[in-house]
Amino acid sequence: MKSITIPTLTKAEEDIMQIIWTLDTCMVLDIIDHLGEPDIPHSTISSVVRILEKKGFVSHKAYGKTHEYRPLISKDTYAQENVKSLLTKYFSGSPKQLVSFMVEQNNLDLKELNSMMQSLAKTSKK
Repeated sequence: MKSITIPTLTKAEEDIMQIIWTLDTCMVLDIIDHLGEPDIPHSTISSVVRILEKKGFVSHKAYGKTHEYRPLISKDTYAQENVKSLLTKYFSGSPKQLVSFMVEQNNLDLKELNSMMQSLAKTSKK
């Protein structure tokens, strides 16, 4: 599988992108409604969405002055690239080190660990 470089998102950009992934296609007003925070100006959300478009995360279709946005990068693709980056930066590229870290930090018991192993076994059979 060919590796692609995906730009890093700020917290605000990622928050907006999460909404766009949820809605699939949307307008800025839909994002504002989904945020549930009427105090955030339309211009602020619009600016973040335009940045997401420049970064290649979304595209738009214009209806006069109104734009409908849709994701160009899937949530799964973004997650995969972030996990790869995390592995490289903090765990020497080792999934085993990452899992060990997660087990230690989250105090997983044997039952939880066994459940994870069963899920992994099912996934690897597909």
